[in-house]
Amino acid sequence: MFSDNKKDRQNTDLISSQNIISKGTKIIGDLISEGDLRIDGTIEGNLKTPGKIVVGKSGSIKGTLNGTDAHFEGKFSGKLSLSGTLTLKSSAHIEGEVVLGKLEVEPGATFNVTCAMKGAVKEFHSKNEQKDTSKPGQETA
Repeated sequence: MFSDNKKDRQNTDLISSQNIISKGTKIIGDLISEGDLRIDGTIEGNLKTPGKIVVGKSGSIKGTLNGTDAHFEGKFSGKLSLSGTLTLKSSAHIEGEVVLGKLEVEPGATFNVTCAMKGAVKEFHSKNEQKDTSKPGQETA
């Protein structure tokens, strides 16, 4: 009897951890979420979540986006910062500044950005610091 109620609450928690912005919905302002987001509508503002972001074909974000992983079929314009993977489907259209961990791009996607990969940035700075601390005339690998 008690275990059934506990399972129902756990299932409800899992379902409610995904937020959906439906087609035809427009949000202007800041949006912070602890769960995953699916966006088929329009967001203008700042968006922050540790969860996964999915932007459908009709979805659009204009502003800043901070998160872990993002999967785009729709549009983005602004500053995008991800610690994980950015996946772009063929219908995706991305413009602005992008900092990410990994990038997956399907042929046909539009990707007009300045882009930096976090691992590459750390590696670049690490190599430059090694060169700066070496003695004159001494090369580092």
